[in-house]
Amino acid sequence: MFDSKYKKLLLASSLLTASSAAFAGYEIKLTENDKLTFGGYIKIDSRYVDGDVAYRDFWIGDGAALEEDASQFKIFANETRFNTKYVHGDVTGFIEMDFNGGGGNEIISNSANPRIRHAFINYQDLTVGQTWSTFMNTSAIPEAADFAGATTGLVFIRQGQVRYNMGNFQLSLENPETWGGDTSNDKLPDLVARYNFKDDWGNVSVSALARQLNTLSGEQESAFGMSVAGLVKTTGKDDLRFQFHKGELGRYVGAAAAKDVYDNEVEDLTSVLIAYRHFWTDTLRSSVLYGKVEGDVSERERTQWGVNVFQNLTKDLVVGFEVGNFCMDEQDKDSNYVQATLRFAL
Repeated sequence: MFDSKYKKLLLASSLLTASSAAFAGYEIKLTENDKLTFGGYIKIDSRYVDGDVAYRDFWIGDGAALEEDASQFKIFANETRFNTKYVHGDVTGFIEMDFNGGGGNEIISNSANPRIRHAFINYQDLTVGQTWSTFMNTSAIPEAADFAGATTGLVFIRQGQVRYNMGNFQLSLENPETWGGDTSNDKLPDLVARYNFKDDWGNVSVSALARQLNTLSGEQESAFGMSVAGLVKTTGKDDLRFQFHKGELGRYVGAAAAKDVYDNEVEDLTSVLIAYRHFWTDTLRSSVLYGKVEGDVSERERTQWGVNVFQNLTKDLVVGFEVGNFCMDEQDKDSNYVQATLRFAL
């Protein structure tokens, strides 16, 4: 039992958008300067995939090409997540985990290993730890049943970093990794600079990325890229979400769509995503989304589109349905998917 000075409990439940780092939960106020917040959601998905790209629980920027078409159906809850935020004065700690860590089997238990998503400390304008890259604008992620929705067009990466916020300007040093190259010599952190434009109409971010890549032949290559992303409110509660990325971005774009280095050449990527969300009523809405990424060196090309509908059954319980297609264009391979989802915000 708490003693008298810890008996003031403030319980408040609010639902954040699917594009944020987490769903807010229940806040427990311990003292004037100390509080805990517990949150997350339970998400149950049923998914059917048909085509000559192998089944995945959610699409990323790559897939396994099949010789012949195949069809597969699954029901799973691995996206379910929970988080805890600790606030002590000017210091905030945040931890979030989900169950996409693999393990288990589908014969008996359907177990799944938990994995860390976020673990960071925030002190005033400084953030240190693992979280979304500063290069990534989370508000520009579409609402979708398929995990993040059209990941081919997204900057989608979490990693260790040190970030400093100066008003609308952010600067960070982030974990280096030369995917496809000599990772043993990745000795300089990636540098990200970002400026955010925000107002009642929404937000737009402009970001720049600079890093050093190490090829397998022992050469060091400088790599640069840029990103423009945002969410713009239109009519009523509707919104337009968009992203455009260009440059030597490699692993930062498309969720494994292309490596940083191919045959000792630095990959140059062009990536775009656009999604429009329309509210039919206060609780019923639909999104149309499209994402594409193209690699200059690898000649890889990936596209995904989807159409969905979501309905709030209660403030915290949402049901959704989505149909779409994922395509590995340069291999002339694609699969259609149908997914239904039920999400309960904790």
